[in-house]
Amino acid sequence: MRLQSEFRNKEYVGKLASKIRDIYPGGSMSIMEVCGTHTMAIARFGLRELLPEGLRLVSGPGCPVCVTPTSIISKALRLAEDPGNVVVSFGDMMRVPADGLSLEKLRGEGADVRVVYSPHDVIRIAEHTEKNVIFISVGFETTTPGIALTLIEAEKKGLKNLYFLVANRFIIPAMRALCSADDIMIDGFLCPGHVSVVIGANAYNEIASDFGKPCVVSGFEPVDIMLAIYELVRLISEQKPEVLNMYERVVTGEGNRSALSVIDRVFKRVDAEWRGIGVIPQSGGALQGNFAAMDAELRFKIEPGVTEDPRGCRCGDVLKGIILPPKCPLFGKRCTPDNPVGPCMVSSEGSCAAYYKYRNI
Repeated sequence: MRLQSEFRNKEYVGKLASKIRDIYPGGSMSIMEVCGTHTMAIARFGLRELLPEGLRLVSGPGCPVCVTPTSIISKALRLAEDPGNVVVSFGDMMRVPADGLSLEKLRGEGADVRVVYSPHDVIRIAEHTEKNVIFISVGFETTTPGIALTLIEAEKKGLKNLYFLVANRFIIPAMRALCSADDIMIDGFLCPGHVSVVIGANAYNEIASDFGKPCVVSGFEPVDIMLAIYELVRLISEQKPEVLNMYERVVTGEGNRSALSVIDRVFKRVDAEWRGIGVIPQSGGALQGNFAAMDAELRFKIEPGVTEDPRGCRCGDVLKGIILPPKCPLFGKRCTPDNPVGPCMVSSEGSCAAYYKYRNI
């Protein structure tokens, strides 16, 4: 508790806000918080309101549920409609709509759809049913090692009824794609602490060197975030495209080599679709070698239904930092947490959900 209170010290947060205002050069500046957890923390603690006018914090593609293509959701729905299948998911995926349905709705109609908190739980489910068990595999480098270990154990156990609908994504290619886009203006990146535990702070060197964008790795407490924003404002103002690790109590330069090795053993890098962004080269994971036998798309040959985003939904522009959630015409009207139109209003890491929940605080 002492550590948490230190990093939520209101007086220190206020002093950091004052220091940011002191060094801010004026004009406009855009910092992307890559991770949805940062977005939620910034909204929860009211940090945006402490920043100087002209300094924009924009959301990024760091919410795995939000960037999962509609086609994957549609395929999961088709699989769940088959009484011979058990579809297993993390909780946030349950309410993402597609084709006018969601996994939650299908479960209410009697489909065998289950929520797990750890990918390893699907081993137990598969061992205790004769049905096909399909796990919707989503996440960045934070959750992908655990999913890879689950696949390794499933192969060792010789499970023949466990499959994975794979939509795992890697964050650096997405950042490269954003930096290369003509319509996206980003001056620096607030980099995710938990992903960085795995990939290491040095992974962002290519963003700084190739695109001239400073990157600062941050934790998720208010002091962490404000310290990182201060350093980003300083680096941007001084035109220094450097990488700083402000989360050294958790993140190293090299990351977790064991976790990265496990990912590379199970997944190969492939071009992959990101909802609202498009296909990004070498940004997705596909099962390779013997593990490909557990690929649900290869096993079941599912055809997706409607894959277009709902009319009027601007989740894609939110995920690219082009607009803030309130600029979407559906925000708070047709699209609310109780009746979400797009995934950004569903996920606990979704930008729209964060803005809606804390908009009056």
